[in-house]
Amino acid sequence: MERIRIRVQGIVQGVGFRPFVYNLALRLPLAGHVFNDSSGLVVEAEGEPHALAAFVAALRTEHPPLAWVRDLSITELSPIGTTGFTILPSVAETGKFALVSPDVATCAECLAEIFDPVNRRYRYPFTNCTNCGPRYTIIRDIPYDRPSTTMAAFAMCPLCRAEYEDPADRRFHAQPNACPACGPALSAGIPETQRRLAAGEILAIKGLGGFHLACDARNSAAVDALRARKRRSDKPFALMVRDLDAARELCVVDHVAARALTGPRHPIVILLRRDGVPLPGAVAPGNPTLGIMLPYTPLHHLLFAGAPFSALVMTSGNLSEEPIVVENADARQRLGPVSDWQLLHDRDIYMRADDSVVRIFEGAERVMRRSRGYAPQTLDLGRELPELLASGGELKNTFCLTKGTHAILSQHVGDLENYETLLFFEETLANLKKLFRVTPRAVAYDLHPGYLSTKFALAQTGIQQIGVQHHHAHIASCMAENHLDGRVIGVAFDGTGYGLDGAIWGGEFLLAGYADFERRAHLRYVPLAGGDAAVREPWRSALGYGVEVAGIPESRLRAVRSMIATGTNTVPTSSCGRLFDAVAAIIGLRHEVTFEGQAAIELEAIADPTCTTRYPFDIVGDELDFRPMIECIVREHERPPTVAARFHNTLAAAIHEVCVRLRDEAAVNRVCLSGGTFQNMRLLGLTVAQLRASAFEVYLHREVPPNDGGLALGQAAIAAERLRP
Repeated sequence: MERIRIRVQGIVQGVGFRPFVYNLALRLPLAGHVFNDSSGLVVEAEGEPHALAAFVAALRTEHPPLAWVRDLSITELSPIGTTGFTILPSVAETGKFALVSPDVATCAECLAEIFDPVNRRYRYPFTNCTNCGPRYTIIRDIPYDRPSTTMAAFAMCPLCRAEYEDPADRRFHAQPNACPACGPALSAGIPETQRRLAAGEILAIKGLGGFHLACDARNSAAVDALRARKRRSDKPFALMVRDLDAARELCVVDHVAARALTGPRHPIVILLRRDGVPLPGAVAPGNPTLGIMLPYTPLHHLLFAGAPFSALVMTSGNLSEEPIVVENADARQRLGPVSDWQLLHDRDIYMRADDSVVRIFEGAERVMRRSRGYAPQTLDLGRELPELLASGGELKNTFCLTKGTHAILSQHVGDLENYETLLFFEETLANLKKLFRVTPRAVAYDLHPGYLSTKFALAQTGIQQIGVQHHHAHIASCMAENHLDGRVIGVAFDGTGYGLDGAIWGGEFLLAGYADFERRAHLRYVPLAGGDAAVREPWRSALGYGVEVAGIPESRLRAVRSMIATGTNTVPTSSCGRLFDAVAAIIGLRHEVTFEGQAAIELEAIADPTCTTRYPFDIVGDELDFRPMIECIVREHERPPTVAARFHNTLAAAIHEVCVRLRDEAAVNRVCLSGGTFQNMRLLGLTVAQLRASAFEVYLHREVPPNDGGLALGQAAIAAERLRP
């Protein structure tokens, strides 16, 4: 007989790992016990050597589907002759942490119960088990036990308690376990909710990580009213559809997209819209794609069951640029003017989490917004890091904490431009520091002095403050995600980033490692007049390239010309985002934008896929000059789809040419592509193809957004390197 202690670390709490261990031990058979502690799961097992070997092998390879075993360590003990196998109470340990599971979409078994008329959970909207349901959004602290969740207020009935205590039941120690007799309840019935949606009303519906504002996606009046009430001019709405067949009626869904839609995370997937789909134009104005998700809670499934609609607009329950609402009282006050009616429930949401967004590229999901279903799952960076906070940027803010080898990215916080969002940032930071037992010794921040994230970092006392250049952070983020060391050619293209020279950067070619970087090339500076107005009005970017756009009043043109001539309220910029704006304005596509990246999105959307020609450009010293391209666009008067295609082709060719030159100069063959511009799938595809054709090793984002939602990871990686002794 032998006895061993096994410590398992990873995502092993709240995913059915203890009952799995218990039943495995009974099967082999082995004696001993298992329990959760604040850093994972501990097993002591005693038995024959061959049984112990089989036990350890099964822990690695047969664990529950939602579990992730990061590390498994074994200590030999002296046998003590125990009999039987038991599950012991959890043990809290000061300073230790366990990985917390993200929220998980409803599993097939629970879904079957919800629609089984003889099941006691028939049509119960809060059905869950150890394989699905709320996790991160209800956890107050670890170890993950019911008293540490927002389910603590609901005492289990005898039947639920029996399931909870039965190791053979899939609800064994399922902390949110409940039924109609003892669990959370809705404020009104599903039939009433369906009737109101079918009648064209706008509803505020409390969900898993916050409220949604919902309406029938095929009701033009309802969609128009929602857009007006939410003060959301053109930004596309996300749609929730009944099932995969309903998704295929609206969009092109290949097997990779289907896997993303139906997987445990259930994100919004950006898909190409089918021609002739009968949807109101206001769902996604001027956009050939739709953001589609499937029902991911029992409540969502019940909303569609037997309903006369198969698609609902499901947009974040907030006013524009504010955090998603999570509390019932707050919903009544803030969403009352937006909604006609509200469907509430009495299970509190402890951590708000918006829906995640992914795109499909090269047969893989690429995260564009990392939130529900992903957060707070950590990224293992493969090296020990000091405990740090990286505060991220301003737009699409997330922050990052580090602990051991883990990078702990927050869920999507949003545009950090107002007090409400800053409060969300602070409450999420306090929660993740508590859950993961992080005490930062330094804080990394963006160099832009006006960002609230920067001001927050600089207000912290007693810890080291480390400023990180915006585009260096983008490249370091891509490096860290791909476990790269050494130096890379970093192509960081986006709209705005504060440069070391005080200019606005955004079209950057860096020779970069974690410790430092060299700016080896960039888009030629052009004057950007008017501050924030220049971002909202693309014709100002065109004027920076020397082109006066038709249709703009002469008085406004004269004012901006004067600003450029005198340097008043004008900054030099190398921004690729502003180059997209300029081209969109010149061809008459967009003179004013209502959300970030709108002109670029529309330029990508109209590009002729059959066009393979490009415009000329110059490389003079370290400057990439697109004035020859702009001159051709103005002179040739081609159709906008042709111009858009040739523009994308030109930009990809220019990136390739600069990278070839840098490889020749620096003998570096690895290229990292990062920044919000590389959310453009056309540009990304063209660029990657040309670089690979020239034998470059190309690295992209996958689990972390290429936009500013991934910035904090790069800040953390750079700060960790600078703190090395």
